[in-house]
Amino acid sequence: MIKAAVFGYGNIGSGVVRVIEENADRVEKAVGDKVEVKYVLDLREFEGDPIRSRVVHDVDVIVNDPEIQIISETMGGNEPAYTFTKKALEAGKSVCTSNKELVANHGAELIRIAAEHHCNYFFEASVGGGIPIIRTINEALTQEHLLEISGIVNGTTNYILTKMDREGAAFDTVLKQAQDLGYAERNPEADIEGYDAVRKIAILSSLMSGQNVNYEDLHVEGITKISSEDFLYAAKLNRSIKLLATAKKVGEKYLAMVAPFMLSKDHPLASANDVFNAVFVKGDMLDDSMYYGRGAGKLPTASAVVADVIEAARNLGRHLPINWEEQPAKLVAFEDAKHCFFVRIDRASADEAKAKEVFGKGEVVTVDALANEFAYLTEEMSEKEFAAKKASLNGVLSAIRVDKRA
Repeated sequence: MIKAAVFGYGNIGSGVVRVIEENADRVEKAVGDKVEVKYVLDLREFEGDPIRSRVVHDVDVIVNDPEIQIISETMGGNEPAYTFTKKALEAGKSVCTSNKELVANHGAELIRIAAEHHCNYFFEASVGGGIPIIRTINEALTQEHLLEISGIVNGTTNYILTKMDREGAAFDTVLKQAQDLGYAERNPEADIEGYDAVRKIAILSSLMSGQNVNYEDLHVEGITKISSEDFLYAAKLNRSIKLLATAKKVGEKYLAMVAPFMLSKDHPLASANDVFNAVFVKGDMLDDSMYYGRGAGKLPTASAVVADVIEAARNLGRHLPINWEEQPAKLVAFEDAKHCFFVRIDRASADEAKAKEVFGKGEVVTVDALANEFAYLTEEMSEKEFAAKKASLNGVLSAIRVDKRA
């Protein structure tokens, strides 16, 4: 029997225990041996919960127990998760995590420590919840030079934008609905400002490049400035508005960022709605592929953690290499990145001729219900160039990047 432990008995941690115990037959068949949760590390007592007898409050009880071979880290946050994970790996115990913050901050280092101690650091559940995108990149696509990874990787923002699109509702109204339904936290800043998504694309960019991408070096915009008026134009253009986390290979460098984009309805990611996530991958040989599923939630995320537990159990004492080194990746400067832009302009401040004069060649778009304004679709230009042109034109109401692909 393989003995395991869980760090943190919150939403995901309790889900991990449930998946291991309720699907014990499937886990045993996959591993070739039984997997048992011997300890749960938490500060709370959980009186009345069947887990109570297995709860410990001192991480060293787990780290120093030679029976424990695998740990699920579902605490969240950087500390004490980092200290506890490092201790466990240095003791030769594999760690499987859903903690995107920890992976984004210390992934390359923790992979190296795991290699040095003949164990594994797995983090499938840190991106995309139940979508097996990490394993796909690490295993199924290792023969590819990856050219692009773009995704809808935050279910909260995707739910909000979907409702705004379908119902014409205002951002604040839909955010309140999302909070009432439990899709958004009481403090939703990490989701709606893009901070959750930027950590995830930093992880994916690191795996794509094989080098370390620091999320603090990436441009990030959230969805708080997206309005119901923007969706009226999107409908006219047969487009959707999605919060994209995207990484592209540009020459020998990488461009990674998070921001709202207008996508053609024919774009593979445009059909991902509500709380679902989707990740689009382009390889040099495979070309385009997409991975879709529930990106969050207790059991989908816990299921992804347990998939890593199974992989760790199959490879006890053997490190499986992950292409993510500590050397910093070479990034394209954000101001040099090139995009097309959708710009809404107040007619009282500027007209179509002025917009063309400032932005150059482009397309004017009007909506009957918005007689006091118009929109201008620009040709491709650098972020630096667009920022300067935008600043020179009075009456700009909003701007959204436009994905050129059909």
